[in-house]
Amino acid sequence: MHAIVQPSVASLRCYYLEAKYECLRLLRTPSFVLPSLLFPPIFYLMFGVLLSGGRNDGEAARYLLASYGVFGIMGPALFGFGVTVALERERGFLTLKRALPMPPGAYLLAKMAMAMLFAVIITLLLATLAVSLAGVTLQPSQWLSLLAVNVLGALPFCAMGLLIGVFANGQGAPAVVNLIYLPMAFLSGLWLPLQALPDIFTKLAAVWPAYHLGQIALKVVGRDAGGSLAMHLGVLAVFTVAFFLLARARLVRSG
Repeated sequence: MHAIVQPSVASLRCYYLEAKYECLRLLRTPSFVLPSLLFPPIFYLMFGVLLSGGRNDGEAARYLLASYGVFGIMGPALFGFGVTVALERERGFLTLKRALPMPPGAYLLAKMAMAMLFAVIITLLLATLAVSLAGVTLQPSQWLSLLAVNVLGALPFCAMGLLIGVFANGQGAPAVVNLIYLPMAFLSGLWLPLQALPDIFTKLAAVWPAYHLGQIALKVVGRDAGGSLAMHLGVLAVFTVAFFLLARARLVRSG
């Protein structure tokens, strides 16, 4: 019995330590942590508080609280996987990880934990600004739902980042992520409502996973464009599984 329990405890410790040091590593990397944690609150402060009239336009502040939350959590997930996996794969770090006596999923789960931790921090920063400066009021259940949406919503973008990381090289990965991240955020209605854009963008928005996550977040604050919650969840699940399977197939082929 002791022989059965001991490996299980050791495996859990491996998962914990891998996640802990991955989070600490990126929290100590200014080029990663500063844009990830500062850009969403700064954008919200500018567009959700100052340019929208602060407390006089609560609807805009609620909309942007949800949409900038999604925009914010996308960054750490995409860059944390897309860039770091590309660099580590190129430098042979993935080969080293495979040779180590550790659970095979610990590497990916650690990066997922990192993305979720950043999602929590970003959500709390935006919520603080929304309450203190924009006068946003939500029910406790809405705040918790928004946090859950942002934390779990990081997973599709972790899978997308992983796909980028296994195909792009270390130098090209940042450019690829930016070419996907910023246009997808804009075309998904995360920076401003889709109604402010030409009709063609509204019709094409559903092709982006960020649109579906944004609609779920907006549904929490009562500002979504309609549509079934199950449909949005289903699309995100399909995107997540597809991205992960494609990335896994690439890793298997590359050895």
